[in-house]
Amino acid sequence: MTRKVALVTGASSGIGEATALRLREAGYTVYGAARRVQRMQHLAEQGIRLLAMDVTDDTSMREGVEKLIADTGRLDVLVNNAGYGSYGAVEDVPLQEAREQFEVNVFGAARLTQLVLPHMRAQRSGTIVNITSVGGRMCTSLGAWYHATKYALEALSDCLRMELKPFGIDVVVIEPGGVKSEWGGIAAQKARAVSGTGPYAPQANAVADSLSSEANERRMSSPDLIAKAIVKSVRARRPKTRYAVGFGAKPMIFLHNTLPNRTFDAFMRRATGVPGKYVPSNN
Repeated sequence: MTRKVALVTGASSGIGEATALRLREAGYTVYGAARRVQRMQHLAEQGIRLLAMDVTDDTSMREGVEKLIADTGRLDVLVNNAGYGSYGAVEDVPLQEAREQFEVNVFGAARLTQLVLPHMRAQRSGTIVNITSVGGRMCTSLGAWYHATKYALEALSDCLRMELKPFGIDVVVIEPGGVKSEWGGIAAQKARAVSGTGPYAPQANAVADSLSSEANERRMSSPDLIAKAIVKSVRARRPKTRYAVGFGAKPMIFLHNTLPNRTFDAFMRRATGVPGKYVPSNN
């Protein structure tokens, strides 16, 4: 029987790394893609094939897909995992930074999907897995551009699912909750750098403290938990359209869908320590 082939982006760490290893364990031929191949050498030792790929660079994506198809002749699973979080008040974040976040989190996933679909359609089979977030279903203060990208990827996935059904291609959304990774620290640094002074400073510092606190880190789920859900989804005969998994994912989505908007806003302010009223600085 022909071995199935999977491509995982953002495979150098976190969810992507764990997913590449779990798919390999499940019997797939796995291609791990990331900008820095040197950070994936340990994956090569586990039998994972490496691709240098920047999801904001069309040439690297085209060449990566062409190499994979030339090597194997097929592609069964694409895991669009590459992404990052950039926090800061909407008033403060330069639009160029907002655009860059969309380039990575949305347009990179969309373009790579465009490149693999002709091959999946020819097979009349395949699964596209888009890693969004619980943040694609609810929002936190100072995360507007990050949440906007995740909401966008959720909508893109819903449309793709309907478009691709006639070709036997599934589209799955994975919505991680809190996960142990570099993400929280990076988002906290961005929040402080962009809005850590000025009128949004109390919010920025509260959100950054929440994102990077040791107590918060201890509650986070391991990337491997998310990877197991991804493998489960691609091996299912009829996968769910969405899998909410990881710390707080299902409860937070439930609360967001149940509580009135302003009540949920107040809940999130209390949870992150964000003040509800503006207090001018004495400095």
